[in-house]
Amino acid sequence: MEPFAVEEAKNITGARIIAVGVGGGGGNMIGHMLRENTTGIEMLLVNTDAQALSENNAASKVQIGAKLTKGLGAGMKPEIGRESALENYDDIKAALDGADIVFISAGLGGGTGTGAAPVVASIAKEIGALTISVVTKPFKFEGRKRLKLAEAGLEELKKESDSIVVIPNDKLLSIVDNKLGFKDAFKIVDSVLAQAVSGTSGIIISSGENDINLDFADLKTVMEHRGMALMGVGEYEGDNAAYEAIKAAIESPLLDNMSINGALGVLVHFNIHPEFPIMEVTQAMDVVEESAHEDADVIFGTTTDKNLPLNYVKITIVATGFEKNLSNNEDFVNEEPKAPVRPIPQIRRRVVGEIDISQVEDQKQPAYARIQQD
Repeated sequence: MEPFAVEEAKNITGARIIAVGVGGGGGNMIGHMLRENTTGIEMLLVNTDAQALSENNAASKVQIGAKLTKGLGAGMKPEIGRESALENYDDIKAALDGADIVFISAGLGGGTGTGAAPVVASIAKEIGALTISVVTKPFKFEGRKRLKLAEAGLEELKKESDSIVVIPNDKLLSIVDNKLGFKDAFKIVDSVLAQAVSGTSGIIISSGENDINLDFADLKTVMEHRGMALMGVGEYEGDNAAYEAIKAAIESPLLDNMSINGALGVLVHFNIHPEFPIMEVTQAMDVVEESAHEDADVIFGTTTDKNLPLNYVKITIVATGFEKNLSNNEDFVNEEPKAPVRPIPQIRRRVVGEIDISQVEDQKQPAYARIQQD
């Protein structure tokens, strides 16, 4: 097959966003996003496995290491994955050229994803893109060797990424049915990976009439803070919906019950009905502002959709730049909604056309991930 083929997509923000699936796990996430008809994001596959590439419907593909692996994969050898990416360095760079944001998805612990993802990240940084890696760590039952390879790969990826969303697969077991089969369990992994990508990018590609819109500069302001960071998506319908959704976005088992205390950068996006009560939004933002560092960059935006219930809200929150380890959120969980004591901070308002693009996948169970920054 050809070493690479590229089909450029456009989104109305002007920022070019590319999601790169590296190896088998990353490719599965790309496949999931394609099936969900995710918009505003280009999909790119990077793999040593020629058969896996041919079976994926992504329009843009880069086969790496054809000379080294003969199209047969890296065989749980990250060094082969790395050398394969270097073999096709220029092809990867050409595929990413012009990107403003690059999401790199991989399942760590194998050969191609573990070895090639750091190379792809370094290329993304080289072209000046905001580089966000979204990766999984293996299930414990996959063996000590795979876990060890994953940890080593994560350390390499930290060096090349602005932010890293780390999803430990074992944590997924705490939010699924005990009788869930292997196939469905890995579908959940793909879904959570996709939510991490689409939830973050949806913050800037959503743009309905009279929305408070966040742009690429807003996202970059938050994601470039150093230190620990976290991300969550929460949704709720009913009384105190915004407050309950904020809680849901922070309280996932995937985050080990951590809170946003001390964050230096917080980006919050609401998906709501145009007539959703502003007082509820203010209460939710007050919780965020009180939890974050007093000098934090707190950035707020909305996408309105008249087809949503009046008492429904979906919130995406990205918090970065923690000075210390994330603290336990027990105090937050026990807290009752309070009247706001401060105005909403740093609202950036922009009216941007008449189309509401908010094609972020909806799930009854919110998806969350811990983000680590180098």
